Amino acid sequence: MRTRILAVFLLVVGVIAGYFVYPRFGIPEFFNIPFRLGLDLQGGVHLIYKADLSQIPLGQGGSALEGLRDVIERRVNFFGVSEPEVRTERTLGESHLSVKLAGVFDTARAIQLIGETPFLEFRTERKDTVASDLENDPLAFYEPTELNGRYLQDARMDFDQNNSPYVYITFNPEGAKIFEKLTEENIDKTIAIFLDGVPISTPVVRQKISGGTAQITGQFTPEEARLLAQRLHSGALPVPIELISQERVEATHGAESLAKSFFSGLVGLLLVMVFMILWYRLSGLIAVVALLIYGAFSLTLFKLIPVTFTTAGIAGFILSVGMAVDANVLIFERMKEELKRGRTLGGALEEGFDRAWNAIRDSNISSIMTALILWFFGTDAVKGFALTLGLGIVVSMFTAIVITRTFMRAIQRRHGSGETVPFLYKSGFGW
Repeated sequence: MRTRILAVFLLVVGVIAGYFVYPRFGIPEFFNIPFRLGLDLQGGVHLIYKADLSQIPLGQGGSALEGLRDVIERRVNFFGVSEPEVRTERTLGESHLSVKLAGVFDTARAIQLIGETPFLEFRTERKDTVASDLENDPLAFYEPTELNGRYLQDARMDFDQNNSPYVYITFNPEGAKIFEKLTEENIDKTIAIFLDGVPISTPVVRQKISGGTAQITGQFTPEEARLLAQRLHSGALPVPIELISQERVEATHGAESLAKSFFSGLVGLLLVMVFMILWYRLSGLIAVVALLIYGAFSLTLFKLIPVTFTTAGIAGFILSVGMAVDANVLIFERMKEELKRGRTLGGALEEGFDRAWNAIRDSNISSIMTALILWFFGTDAVKGFALTLGLGIVVSMFTAIVITRTFMRAIQRRHGSGETVPFLYKSGFGW
């Protein structure tokens, strides 16, 4: 009785997992988690940069690359990409940065946002300017100060009372002191705000400003103000980078790859299910149910982690499905041998699982070790394959030993003896 209750419980959990994977109607918000699709399935932009580490002291190249990756990640996060793939790698003595932006198709804007850093500075009025200097160079009216974007702590876009966009900036404690001193020394004078050497705002200081905050106003559109805030917030690049490769994957190509991957996986799954039922009969039917639960559990796990699906990742998952079936085949063949020796169905079931376990364990452990090696030393595509394969194998061990065994125990107690046992539990097309 307890075994049947456990079997029903596992079946219900499998149905819930399947609904989580493919919800259709009346779903709670926490159920509505989409699969994360990679660049090759969703489409987007893939940029590769070469990092110049020539000015970095020996032994600090690794930390410089990590800092570069962090800055780039902050920048692309502002692009609206939920899960960008930003990786650094060393190949043939060169340092490269790979940026994959799934769902982004504006290549020019992506390049601008990633590779450019605005230089923000505050300048004060010169005391020694003459009219001839101003005629030749109007910018000569201002002189640089030590206050620049290096002291920024935060930058964000906002709107004033006239609904005009501006950028609200906050300095760090050191920058706040410098800004306070500048405003105190330049009351009733202008402090010009320069961006990339061009004045964008020349406000007149009316009083000393404390608190370390300021507003950058100008003839901004909301999009320009938002982009400026994003670029200021992300900070400067720790090392120079040079774009050496760009690739745009169209959404139609991604959808086509996804459809082909889904179709091939579905056809393979159906063929396996038909074979299992025809060859192993009732045991095969139980294996098919366990296989469906395995698929639901695996895809649920992929959603929750979440795993980025690529064509290579789907291939790894399909391969893990084959290994899940392989575990059931080993078990059923062991059962068949025990039935031939005259054991009862219950005895053949337990002995078959026990004798098959060593082979299942050893083969799966070796496959998991292979997946780990591929994960640590492979390229991005290989890592996607290794991750889905490794996770799928772990889930397959659980479904083969726990779910299939529980279902078989529950069924054998109902059909534990009788003339139908040889036909239901043996394999092949004969009696």
